[in-house]
Amino acid sequence: MQYARPPTADLVPPARAAARIAALDLARACALVTMAVFHLVFDLALFGLIAPDTAMQPGWRWLAYLTAGSFLFLAGISLWLAHGRAIRWSGFLRRLAGLIAAACAITLATMIAMPDAFIFFGILHAIAAASLVGLALLRLPIAVLMTLAIVVFWLPQHMRFALFDPAWLWWTGLQATSIRSVDYVPLFPWLAPFLLGLATAKLMARAGLWGRLALWQPPGSVRPLLWAGRNSLLVYLIHQPILIALVWGIAQMRA
Repeated sequence: MQYARPPTADLVPPARAAARIAALDLARACALVTMAVFHLVFDLALFGLIAPDTAMQPGWRWLAYLTAGSFLFLAGISLWLAHGRAIRWSGFLRRLAGLIAAACAITLATMIAMPDAFIFFGILHAIAAASLVGLALLRLPIAVLMTLAIVVFWLPQHMRFALFDPAWLWWTGLQATSIRSVDYVPLFPWLAPFLLGLATAKLMARAGLWGRLALWQPPGSVRPLLWAGRNSLLVYLIHQPILIALVWGIAQMRA
């Protein structure tokens, strides 16, 4: 006698997919590369080696937007792969604590270096906050997650509220006042790519794609990129000090 599968069974990631998936590490590494390229341009402009407004040009700004969206999209996928079968609280809290600690370090460092435009809610803050929201929405149907993503993206483009003008609410992105920060990634609209990543992970689980993707092994020539993808938080934290030191050195030689 055959029993029907539970209606949610096809949405549970296989155990194999919970392990490291090289394709996702490679995708994170590609996002890290584009991030480093943008920050290099920003630093070159900061030290006067190229035009000061170069990083603000549309092409470079779109590169920054796509990079931030990629990180959040991949974070949504990772949340589902890690906790789709069951929430692993120890792992989730450990990762969340690491993100919060790193985000606080970035805030402190930029407060010292750039007090007028410090990072109070950047990409790390956004990923940490989105992870909490995503955990609460983990069991929602795919269609609902996609609808929420559309609403989250649409709302700040068309509606702003003075109610959210107090500084302690700027993390929402719904305030009417303009914000000055070198890296500002509020939940509205940036929760949208995270929710899309969550929905995409569920769709791929339904199609049985995660188990197949876990079998793919990239060529050995990309192993450095895989290492970067597996240690994306570390790379994020150290890449900018390294770039600034290099650009400063070049600026001193040209002085």
